[in-house]
Amino acid sequence: MIVDAQGHAVSGATAESVALYDQAVRAYNLGYGDALGLFDAARQASPGFVMAHLGKAWLFAVANDPAHAGPLRAAVSAAEGLATNERERAHLAALNAALASERRAAVTLLDAHLMRYPFDVLAHEAAVLLEGFLGGFRWVRERTARALPLWSKDMQGYGTMLAFYGFGMEETGDYARAEEASRVAAELEPHSFWPHHTVAHVMEMTGRPEDGLGWMTAREALWASPESPNQGHIWWHRSLFHLELGQFDAALALYDGPLLRTLRPVSVRLCDASALLWRLDTLGCDVGERWHDLLARWEGHADGKSLLFADMHAAMAELGSGQETLVERRLDLMRATAGQNSEAAAVYRDVGIPLVEGLMAFHRGAYQQAAALLHLVRYELWRVGGSNAQRDIVDWTLTEAAVRGGLRDVAVALSNERLGARPRSVVNRQFHRRAEQIAA
Repeated sequence: MIVDAQGHAVSGATAESVALYDQAVRAYNLGYGDALGLFDAARQASPGFVMAHLGKAWLFAVANDPAHAGPLRAAVSAAEGLATNERERAHLAALNAALASERRAAVTLLDAHLMRYPFDVLAHEAAVLLEGFLGGFRWVRERTARALPLWSKDMQGYGTMLAFYGFGMEETGDYARAEEASRVAAELEPHSFWPHHTVAHVMEMTGRPEDGLGWMTAREALWASPESPNQGHIWWHRSLFHLELGQFDAALALYDGPLLRTLRPVSVRLCDASALLWRLDTLGCDVGERWHDLLARWEGHADGKSLLFADMHAAMAELGSGQETLVERRLDLMRATAGQNSEAAAVYRDVGIPLVEGLMAFHRGAYQQAAALLHLVRYELWRVGGSNAQRDIVDWTLTEAAVRGGLRDVAVALSNERLGARPRSVVNRQFHRRAEQIAA
């Protein structure tokens, strides 16, 4: 019987192909190496190797990008009809749910599966990333907490599991334990994306920009190597620290340099670029023609129905480029989605439409209208998905709208909120100073 690195029986594999598969899963977990190429190599070595096809499918499923729907469907189809065991059928069922844009159903299937197969680190990561689109990072903490006691520290993947646990704790506000676990995970897996990413999040959310820059600089060779496909997101986090310190030119230089150089044509990574340019734009920085270049990169990656998180950031690029007709078209697509009987309908209806309308009002200079619309959705914003740090772009814009719209009470209240969380932030101090200057 052929088994993978965590001891699971795999159908249709050989010793050669399962070795390639194990390397692919490890590359995927770490965010280090060519996971797609390795899954393909395993498939070519053993065309009947079910998990090699399904592993490739997960790469496309968790991207949640309409441009990847075709490759996802092809990889799932390649596995269907092959001889499968129970574990493989669970993966296939979850992937079919994801293919139908039923992410919560997919995660629910994976959740039950992971109670039976707690060492299935491929399924763990799929669940982590799908939760990222559902605002469910609390469940990342819980899911890894129930599995970790069953793992031994010498098992391949233990460092990855610890890193997932750290990220789940960070997103639920347990910052000290999140940092501690992630620093341990970073020592166990020095090239892993996840612990570097989580420590950056901790330092962002606890207002420690100097520490954040120190952490990133000291370990840059590990997270920013050519083998690190997700490094662009960490460059984005680094730019946020520069913004907090008032080093706007440094943040813009990161955008022009490593962030664009490593920018992948995937919606969740394009969101980083939109979010940084939007922040710089609101700060009064001259971003020039950068919006137009970014808008071209967005083509085909956000369609008004697949992922609201992507649509809101694509709308930022459209607005920054002065293409309001594109935003109106996007809103029409979002309204059509909101009227359907689908998982996405409610979040587009309740959050997405007023959110994008608020961004448009802000762009048009209708700041009081923008503040009203963005305030309407801020307490449901978790449903958009993404991390706390990523969703902060909405509160940032709401605060700026309140300041520009002369809404003194709102502006002072929101700037006090921001200062309470990150008192050393130059941007937050600027918000507060400008709010206090509004005539009572």
